[in-house]
Amino acid sequence: MENEVAEWLKSRAIPLDGLTPGAGTTDLAPFRAALDGVRVVGVGEGTHGSREFFLIRHRLLEFLVEELGVTTLAVEASASASRAVDDYVRGGSGDPVEALAGLGFWTLHTEEMLAVVQWLRDHNRTAAAKVRFVGIDPQHPAASLEALRTHLGDDAPDLLDPLAPLTGKRLGVGPPLDRRIEADARRVEDFLTGRTAGPERDEALAHARIVRQSADLASRPFRHSDPAETVSVARDRYLADNLDLLLTDPNAKIALWAHNGHIMRGSHSGGSVPAMGWHLAQRHGEAYYALGVLFGEGRFRARRPRFGKVNPARPPATFRVPLVRKPTIVEGHLAAASPGEYVIDLRGEPRPEAVTQWLGESLFMRSYGGLVARRFTYKLSYMPTVLAEHFDGIAFVPETTASTAL
Repeated sequence: MENEVAEWLKSRAIPLDGLTPGAGTTDLAPFRAALDGVRVVGVGEGTHGSREFFLIRHRLLEFLVEELGVTTLAVEASASASRAVDDYVRGGSGDPVEALAGLGFWTLHTEEMLAVVQWLRDHNRTAAAKVRFVGIDPQHPAASLEALRTHLGDDAPDLLDPLAPLTGKRLGVGPPLDRRIEADARRVEDFLTGRTAGPERDEALAHARIVRQSADLASRPFRHSDPAETVSVARDRYLADNLDLLLTDPNAKIALWAHNGHIMRGSHSGGSVPAMGWHLAQRHGEAYYALGVLFGEGRFRARRPRFGKVNPARPPATFRVPLVRKPTIVEGHLAAASPGEYVIDLRGEPRPEAVTQWLGESLFMRSYGGLVARRFTYKLSYMPTVLAEHFDGIAFVPETTASTAL
């Protein structure tokens, strides 16, 4: 069976001519057919802190924009703070390094992400239709609170002062906020809904929606006897909801960047959390394409908690994992199938029975988020997956290095 799987993977692999952005997209041309009719391409990552994941997603973005007409890069980043990045890529005069820092995620404050932002700005200088940069995560709503304070004027203190704790709140740091803060945020949204519609009111209402989502997340626990009450369940649903708002434009085509655990079509965290990709697949069917991005071995950056707590001021550490060749480990099969980096479409038919069986089996793949809590056993950390159910395609990088902090 392993030989049949390896032969099938090898026959389907689309080799890449390296990972250097700006080298052209001819090598990705065979991938075009797999994306016919797709409006949202979810492009994942096996870690948040690997340089090569930024590079391969950068190359894929060039292909999706230049060859398939993608209009928006949607990112697992602050929906509020990302507006500064969007202004810059569309010709604004801001500082891109400061704008990336404002996103609130150390994972995106890297030289590799800066190169993506600069490429978008350069592309937009001559493009007939400018590509947008949009965050879809409700976290870090400070910019939206400030915009609301300006819009509400004399009404701002009464409506917004109860929401002040949201400015410094970080998920996973400290206890959840009092649940009443979500009702306070909803009061702002309701107040604006009652005002006369217009561009300024609509813009303020968009900020109020972000703040209300952020308040809901900040007041939810990470663990609960009912998984539906957890922050993770709500967050993935909000990620999908905010992505869907972009699709109200009938001409929108979106490249979506998030962790594999978010873009997958199934559930993560032991099956208790319907992923953003699950919601998108339910709503859009084949128009959503989930491309998991995996690696064989290498280094990555992540935060290391101390005594069970995360210190945001402490810089991320560098971790390394080896290649593991076992029948149940996806990356071992991918590494054996073809050398170098490649992309493979998993939707295509027909396929040998042994391949169908393998794609439908319970397997495991590398998966690291922003934290690595297991100091000595992290190398044994895997995410369960059924490839046929969770992903439409795979991009594979044999070896990674740590991303480069700005």
